[in-house]
This record gives sequence, structure tokens and C-alpha cells, in this order.
Amino acid sequence: MTPNQKIEQWLTTAKHSFSTAERPFVTLSYAQSLDGSIALRCDEPLALSGRQSLQLTHQLRSLHDGILVGIGTVISDNPQLTVRHWEGVNPQPIVLDSKLRMPITARLRHSPDKTCWVLTTCEGENARESESDLDHSQGLEITALEGNADGRVCLEGALKLLRQKGITSLMVEGGAAVITAFLKAQLADAIVITLVPKLVGGYKAVNDLGVSSKAALPAISPLFSSPLGDDLVVWGQLSYGDGLQ
Repeated sequence: MTPNQKIEQWLTTAKHSFSTAERPFVTLSYAQSLDGSIALRCDEPLALSGRQSLQLTHQLRSLHDGILVGIGTVISDNPQLTVRHWEGVNPQPIVLDSKLRMPITARLRHSPDKTCWVLTTCEGENARESESDLDHSQGLEITALEGNADGRVCLEGALKLLRQKGITSLMVEGGAAVITAFLKAQLADAIVITLVPKLVGGYKAVNDLGVSSKAALPAISPLFSSPLGDDLVVWGQLSYGDGLQ
């Protein structure tokens, strides 16, 4: 069985055993260097994955109903979030954009078959409306949700909405602030990390989780791994110890 087949079989089983109907099953998936970097600097893209790892990313996209990124990823990478290097259906593109900064030039505004969903805060929507920006909704479906204490989109509310809209499985690709937020909120169920044999010394995928003890750290168990081209892919289900808020 190839690594791609192993991961697909594992993910399919994990999704089927997921019992919470209030939100989608959430998979974190990203590529990082051996020292945990996903970019040289914040808001500066760095292509790390090899060809086979890129194919795996697109395969994973095809196995989820939706794919979510933060607005920082849209601004720095201008992604399409489609399935181009694998056979499958494009997932629903979703962007967390608390201040409605989605660029007019974003490729997600021109998705070939799905209108991009943008989740913002009520404050962000009101601010943009006050600017009389007639183009801010072009190619987008914008939904305003209550913000959290930090003024960002509340993840619990966002996931509840997505489940109501038919998203039963969600792939989260980044960036670092979004990955960290899902881990802090204990809302990520599975993780697939591509480890690239390079040392970057740059911007890390996971930031402060607000954890004060080893027992409270998110754990991957059981942990699986397999070489994939020049890279190493590790994957598994996430569990959370006591004390992670």
C-alpha cells in the first residue's frame, strides 16, 4: 500500500468514527522544515513541499468538503485551494477574514466552480460598509459572525455555521495564526504534516498555545509516518490533555 493510500484509508476511518454533529471533522495539514518553519518570514511565502508531497496535499483537499485558510495566507500566497494535482472534486474554499481585507486581485474570487465563503466579524463588515467599497463582495459570499475577545472570528461559531451549511469535514491549511488558534481551542481532530529535510530558521507553524505543563500539550496518537519522495509525512489523530484552554 502506498503512503497516499495509507493516509486516505486512515483519514476515511477517522472521519467515519467522528461522532460530533455540531461541527465538521477538522484536519490540520501543512508543510514545514525540520525546525518547524513554514516560511522565512511572516507574510512571505516559501514553497517547501516536493512534487509528491504537493500531490498529497491536493489528494487531501479532495477528501474534505471544505478547505479553510486565514486572510494572511490569501494576501501572501494568493492560493486557489483547488484540486489540480490529483483526481477529485474541489472543496469549498473558506477564508477567515475578521477585517474584510480580501484583495480584489485574490484568485479565490474567481474559483472555477464554487463561490468563496468569507467569514468575518460584525465589526469588520460594518467598517467595510462605512467605506462604501462596492467591490468588496465581488465573487464572495460574506457572512458576519460575532468576534471573540481578540476581535477575530470565533472558531466555535464558524464551525457550527459550516456544519449547518453541509460541511462535514474541513481541511485547515494555515497560516500559523489559524493553525495555532485551532489547537488552542481544541478544535483540530487530525493532523498531516509534511516534514521537509531543510533548516529554515524562519516563521513557525505553531506559536504559543498557552500551555503550562507537558501533560496539557496536544498529542498525536497513534503517530504514523512514511517517506514521500524527499520528504517525510507524519500523521495521526489529535488528543488534548487537561488544562489546555
